[in-house]
Amino acid sequence: MISRIDLRSSTEDPRAVLPRAELDVEAALEKVRPICEDVHHRGVEALIEITERFDGVRLSDIRVPKATITAALETLDPAVRAALEESIRRARLVHREQRRTDHTTQVVPGGTVTERWVPVERVGLYVPGGLAVYPSSVVMNVVPAQEAGVRSLAVTSPPQKEFGGLPHPTILAACALLGVDEVYSVGGAQAIAMFAYGAGECRPVNLVTGPGNIWVAAAKRLLKGRIGIDAEAGPTEIAILADATADPRHVAADMISQAEHDPMAAAVLVTDSVALAEAVEAELPKQVEATKHSERIATALAGPQSGIVLVRDLEQGLALVNAYAAEHLEIQTADSEAVAARVINAGAVFVGPFAPVSLGDYAAGSNHVLPTGGCACHSSGLSVQSFLRGIHVVSYDRDALAEVAGHVVTLANAEDLPGHGDAIRARFDWTVPNQ
Repeated sequence: MISRIDLRSSTEDPRAVLPRAELDVEAALEKVRPICEDVHHRGVEALIEITERFDGVRLSDIRVPKATITAALETLDPAVRAALEESIRRARLVHREQRRTDHTTQVVPGGTVTERWVPVERVGLYVPGGLAVYPSSVVMNVVPAQEAGVRSLAVTSPPQKEFGGLPHPTILAACALLGVDEVYSVGGAQAIAMFAYGAGECRPVNLVTGPGNIWVAAAKRLLKGRIGIDAEAGPTEIAILADATADPRHVAADMISQAEHDPMAAAVLVTDSVALAEAVEAELPKQVEATKHSERIATALAGPQSGIVLVRDLEQGLALVNAYAAEHLEIQTADSEAVAARVINAGAVFVGPFAPVSLGDYAAGSNHVLPTGGCACHSSGLSVQSFLRGIHVVSYDRDALAEVAGHVVTLANAEDLPGHGDAIRARFDWTVPNQ
């Protein structure tokens, strides 16, 4: 059901031998390019035709009526509503603390630099809708944007045949709970193009966030520059660093929880315990057989992106998971807090036996829109900062400029840009000496 990789005596670069999902975004670029160009030139007409071709539904309008969004909340299962409200409450607690404040530094008397934090003006939030329903992704995208102070939010999610070409009603209900009433029934690369170029009632946005399939990732790459993006999200992944103290039932269940997302999802256990590896190998088939999406999970676990990796000790294991830079990393060891403190590359770290990734997916308060494919070594998950821009405001009076003018002229001449120096000289009645 899952492969075993023995790296106890390996001296190879761990990035070359660790399991990893294959995601060829570059190859998908040429397929999404004509789609995006069509939306650019024909707008709503193109969106309706492309949606009919790929989703099998003929839309009369791409925008979801406000009354439909309200009705989705009114008919929502009370238990689901309560769970979503708690998820929103906890997410707000965490993300509100991420707000940044403006700061002014006095460089010299009369000369200051202020860093202002300004929210992006308009954001497009993509909520996937393929093999599963993701109202939690509505929460994870909307809450940090709102806490950052974004004034204009638009959500889009793929149309569902069984719901008359509308996004899933639970997604619409989540939008209603968060006060978002601009929602579109568009998915895939065409949705990213809609946000980038605008179409019908949808005005162009400045930034697009939210996970999606390879076509969404390719469209993000293609249109990056015209729009800002959070990341090119790939298939979800979980890595677990565990020793002999870990419960194999917990480990197996957590690997299955992420494999449930997609046949391409990655589940990797890194352990120095052969006994734990064997116990997890024995546990996986039993749990997979008993779960709903057993075929999808079995495919993910058997794929080249998943595996059980044996290491000499936790020191090697820690080096491996830092090299892997997992989207989700669980630490299930005897001294999990100390081990977790040494993690430098991960989208999110889950510490100990009672902090499974599932908690972070829904109600830990953390964000579940995280970097995949090893990008956690240079990128962060979605947060309030994702929706803010730092603007430096420079304020110098005459004396403050005069005090440093000579240095500016000297550096301008050193770079062979005399016009820069002349811009300084023009402000004074005397020649600024070179220094």
